[in-house]
Amino acid sequence: MNRKRIVIWSVIALAAFGVLASWAWPRIFGETVAANRVERREVVQTVVATGRVETPSRVEIGTQSAGVVAAILVIEGQSVKAGETLIQLEEGEVRANVELARAGVRQAEGKLAQLVDFNAPNARQAVEQANANEVNAHNQFDRINQLTGRGYATPVQLDEARRALEVAASQVKIAKLQVNAASPGGSDVKLAEAALEQSRATLHMAEAKLGYMTIRAPADGLVITRTVEPGTVAQPGKALLIISPTRETRLVIQIDERNLGLIATGQPALASSDAYAKERFKAVLVFINPAVDPARGSVEVKLSVPEPPAYLREDMTVSVDIEVARRPNVLVLPTNAVRDSLSATPWVLAVAGNKTLRKPVKVGARGAAYIEILDGLAEGERVVPAIDIGTKAGQRVRVRMM
Repeated sequence: MNRKRIVIWSVIALAAFGVLASWAWPRIFGETVAANRVERREVVQTVVATGRVETPSRVEIGTQSAGVVAAILVIEGQSVKAGETLIQLEEGEVRANVELARAGVRQAEGKLAQLVDFNAPNARQAVEQANANEVNAHNQFDRINQLTGRGYATPVQLDEARRALEVAASQVKIAKLQVNAASPGGSDVKLAEAALEQSRATLHMAEAKLGYMTIRAPADGLVITRTVEPGTVAQPGKALLIISPTRETRLVIQIDERNLGLIATGQPALASSDAYAKERFKAVLVFINPAVDPARGSVEVKLSVPEPPAYLREDMTVSVDIEVARRPNVLVLPTNAVRDSLSATPWVLAVAGNKTLRKPVKVGARGAAYIEILDGLAEGERVVPAIDIGTKAGQRVRVRMM
């Protein structure tokens, strides 16, 4: 009986000792807590946003001059190059107008050449002949005048000689005017030159209309719509084809305006489409809209995709991680170890010796898993993660490294 009591009291004593030990041990040696160690590694900070693949512009192809469609050289879905012939209009009448205009140019050129090479020399000869006639008329007048004074000629004869002298003088003036008109800079030459310029302009206009009969691709692209068939009368202002120009693939995303100070053109990014979430492709930030959307509090940015994957389609939804900072070999902690990290006064619950204490820290770049520590901690220090809300500052602890 005594032995039984001894066993019972022994069990009670051991249980009491266990309870006492479980109560006293944490108070003497501290609670066991998990902790992170401050270490050095690279931190890459990104800004994450969603958007879409930019819809390429569409170009309506029409004609500048009415005409009957003779041939259509492309079909829907066909890729075309800049300058490639798309549609040919009938050009018989327009080509005839070109030949007619060329004949007009040749005629105007011939008339100008005639003035310079033939009329001008003839006019100079006419001046010489008129001068000679004027000299003869002047001598004849002087002789008749003398004979009239002696009574050998009548006043009628003197009047006739005077009129002949006046006619000769006027012929000299007319011949000189003809020389001036047929010389370079003269009125006849200017009129001929103006007529030549007008005929050349008519030729250029006719050639331009002939060029309108051949409709070419303005840029590389893809034919997406065709609304015309051979024999159709094409009219200006009516779309005959619609082409989607080939250009660099771009992504359009909306960035929260709070991140505006972090982004800059030239920053690299990784993107993925929702349809192919495991596939990622490179992009580069190339444009930041200077205006903020007040309704959404966001800024539109565009990214270029140098090597777009084959599955990428216009208007496809994409997720983008823009790299805004990269810090190699810096002091870091896991992001969940820094408390109030988004506030102006972030802090950590550090472990010094066997007690915890609150330490303010200064943070830098923020990665997906780690955050840069600029000040407040040294490499190797231990920090209780923020998810441990039961451990308080000044508490005695035993550390278990995570």
